[in-house]
Amino acid sequence: MAKPPKRRDPLSVLAGDPQGRSLGLDLPPGGVVRRPGRRRWGKASEPLVWVSDDAVGAGVLAAHRSPHLAAAGLQAVLLQDRRGLERWWQEREFAPERMSDPDDHHVEPVLREFWSRVVPDPEEGEEGEEVIAPFGRDWPGLAVAGPADGPDAPDPEAAACELADELIECGWLPAPRLALVPSRRGADVPTALGWCGPTNYENDTALISTVLRSWEDRFGARLVALGFDELHLSVAAPPPTTARALPVAAEHFAVSPDNIWQGSGSVRAYTEEAVTGSGHWSFWWD
Repeated sequence: MAKPPKRRDPLSVLAGDPQGRSLGLDLPPGGVVRRPGRRRWGKASEPLVWVSDDAVGAGVLAAHRSPHLAAAGLQAVLLQDRRGLERWWQEREFAPERMSDPDDHHVEPVLREFWSRVVPDPEEGEEGEEVIAPFGRDWPGLAVAGPADGPDAPDPEAAACELADELIECGWLPAPRLALVPSRRGADVPTALGWCGPTNYENDTALISTVLRSWEDRFGARLVALGFDELHLSVAAPPPTTARALPVAAEHFAVSPDNIWQGSGSVRAYTEEAVTGSGHWSFWWD
């Protein structure tokens, strides 16, 4: 019995075919960014991600989140510049060798550990308690999933492409590049890249991916864009009420405490500002 043909590494293909025609793609001008590290035995390091040369506009993410791309084993996301850190993805800001595997982690222990890091010290008294109210110092547990699937439920991929267009058109993502990352699912893209955005809070991005996987499953969340230290998700099934959203806000605080410490000021305020009924969840790490 003949062996099936060996699957080609899609980024190696794109290194020699930057527009992806041999993979059934029609990409804008771009090229691969290679893994950090020295050349060995005269060979270039392996490609890590394909990135467009120029900024892309509305409609591009929708055009490239296609069956052909999925069949090639690639995920399409946007990468955003930051003032003073333009094209940060070319400056060896990735560390894939440092990351563990999201398959080795479970979301509740990860969030419980994160929560223990961010709850205020008892010495902060009522002021500290107000930051996490209505919760106490103990981990409150996983939030209930968003509204159940149904004939009128939004498609998570469509929601991701719509949000991408909105963020580009309103200037939140003023000059994003299209990026193609080898990954089985969008939640794993930060780990596959070795993205170091949360490094001042958590060095192992696989733990962030573990939480993103759970949000994919519970709320129809999809990764839309990464910046140097920021992350944007679309949410097809956000919690519709304050009561349902409060535990989700606690999860956000555990993952990205700067959203509250340097933003809303409390879990309760953040719930109303950024979680209840919101189809866009954004995170940043100082």
